[in-house]
Amino acid sequence: MRLFVSVDLPDELAEPVADLQAEFADAGGLNFTDPEQAHLTLKFLGDVDESRLSDIEDELEAAVEDAGVDPFEARFGGLGVFPSLEYISVVWFGTETGGEELTRLHEAIEERTTAMGFDPEEHDFTPHVTLARMEHAGGKDLVQELVQERDPTIGEMRVDEVRLTESTLTSDGPVYSTVESFPLE
Repeated sequence: MRLFVSVDLPDELAEPVADLQAEFADAGGLNFTDPEQAHLTLKFLGDVDESRLSDIEDELEAAVEDAGVDPFEARFGGLGVFPSLEYISVVWFGTETGGEELTRLHEAIEERTTAMGFDPEEHDFTPHVTLARMEHAGGKDLVQELVQERDPTIGEMRVDEVRLTESTLTSDGPVYSTVESFPLE
């Protein structure tokens, strides 16, 4: 099973995500994510043996409790890239509000999952939703221009749960399904 922990954006934000992606349509080299599957990854676990699922679920439930985060409002917007404007591999939008709570959730999940033997994150956590991956630099100039000049707001949502999600890779791209949900209390 290929697993990650996420906060999934609601269906009503799929259209604003698609509208923002459309602004990048003329930028060659971008492979866009499915706006219907937009999510903010808190922790990528990778390929996991199904026999570990119960333990992972127990640790994620405890991590959400450890974080002490009540349901909250998050507003998404702004643009950014990883790792840098000179070498772009990912184009994303971030959070305008709710970033502190998302970071606390990430840190608690990171602590519990690394104790289980999962690899620690190599970079500081930046709450973000991936818009596209850059396969080649054909549209780099346009991406740089849009990221530096645009400051879009995508929308708001109430974050009241964290999900353990399975990613199944297909020829049409990844398909995500929720394995378990962990409510914030």
